[in-house]
Amino acid sequence: MAREVARRRTAAVTPDLLTLAVGAAAFGAIAVGALAIGQVAIGRLAIKKARFGSLEVDELTVRRLRVLDRQDAEPAA
Repeated sequence: MAREVARRRTAAVTPDLLTLAVGAAAFGAIAVGALAIGQVAIGRLAIKKARFGSLEVDELTVRRLRVLDRQDAEPAA
């Protein structure tokens, strides 16, 4: 009795998975690049001149800090 053995073709599946993996990697790279560009754009925003009655800061990173004492400023209590 001869039996017919059915084999699935797996060679055709490999390039499709490879194409999908490359596409997913490219999409991820574009998404990470867009996030990095957005972070740089937000980081470039700066306050040129502002006055605050009181200011509370949780965490602050300062690259260069200049403190100017003004004559009309109220003395600290």
